[in-house]
Amino acid sequence: MNGWKLQASELERAAGEAAMAACQHWPEGPGLVIGSGGSTGGRKWCLQSWQNLEQSAASTGRWLTAIGIDPSRVRLVNPLSPDHIGGLMPQVRSQHWEAPLLAISPRELKCPEGLLQRSAELTADGREALISLVPTQLQRLLDSPAGIQWLQHFRLIWVGGAALSPALAQQAREAQLQLSPCYGATETAAMVCALDPAAFLEGGASCGNPLDDVELRLDPKTSAISVNTRRLSPGWLAGAELKPFADADRWWRSGDAGQLNTEGLQVKGRLDGALNSGGATVFPEQIEASLIDVAGVEALLVVGIPDAQWGQQLVGLMRLNPDADPEAVLQELQERARGLTPAERPRQWQITPELSTNHQGKWERKRWAQSAQRQQSDTPGTVQPS
Repeated sequence: MNGWKLQASELERAAGEAAMAACQHWPEGPGLVIGSGGSTGGRKWCLQSWQNLEQSAASTGRWLTAIGIDPSRVRLVNPLSPDHIGGLMPQVRSQHWEAPLLAISPRELKCPEGLLQRSAELTADGREALISLVPTQLQRLLDSPAGIQWLQHFRLIWVGGAALSPALAQQAREAQLQLSPCYGATETAAMVCALDPAAFLEGGASCGNPLDDVELRLDPKTSAISVNTRRLSPGWLAGAELKPFADADRWWRSGDAGQLNTEGLQVKGRLDGALNSGGATVFPEQIEASLIDVAGVEALLVVGIPDAQWGQQLVGLMRLNPDADPEAVLQELQERARGLTPAERPRQWQITPELSTNHQGKWERKRWAQSAQRQQSDTPGTVQPS
């Protein structure tokens, strides 16, 4: 296998080992085999060489230098699993920048009071603290006064892996947190672009401009984001073969839709998760971002179910705060939805107490769409809008 090693959790190790055993054509290593995808699409085992990972760390280091942060004088804090690219890269950056790494377990992250008591270690020796979070982790910390105080010790907080809602972004601005919304993938050895925290605090709503070793382009018809970088994965394990991600010109089509302007890249959502509602293509992530800050809503997901008239009928699934008044929440959601285009308005609402992301913090949209279809219309907990 030319020096390739599996980077996987115990839960996924058997599947990864089977995929590696089947492959008969390996590129030159050394490197890691890392799981990619698994939310809307199937799980793929992606190859990333150590050279690519180190190039990514170097590129991110240059980006930090450009915004006034010396990567050799930081302390990296990692609350993410090393079985995924977001949790692996802090380790690689720590080695490449010769900067200390502080790992935080999921249990510790759920106890902001304990984190706050240890906050002095973040900036010990005059170092500046950096951390990467997914939006669900950020939300939990912002829900706690101790969590907010702990986050205020960080010089930079990368947030990626899922959409950052406007409401969550505003909470972070009000707390004067140094957020840096970013965009990247396993296939690109993590970070592709990131927003300067100063621009975020001034109201910036993008993922920033590409790093210096990255090119981006958009398909004029679909707005699909394509990436060109030297650190693109050589491919993924597909039976006996290694299937390349890139086309002949070294461009990789990410599967996300976006738009580019002078502020940077704005990600609309997954193309394979886009819905056909009344002849219009809508991105559920954008609808959710418009509605998630309604009081009493703990989680919100918009899915599509087959409909003869609309193509796909939009259904809003919601998990409510235990103290919330369901009727009041529904009334507010319906009122808020009237500000959307007709194609973007959910036609049904379902109260779904078990609604949650997977262990990677991602929505399994296909699964929840199937659940919504089973509960359609006449099931208790399903509400037709007036």
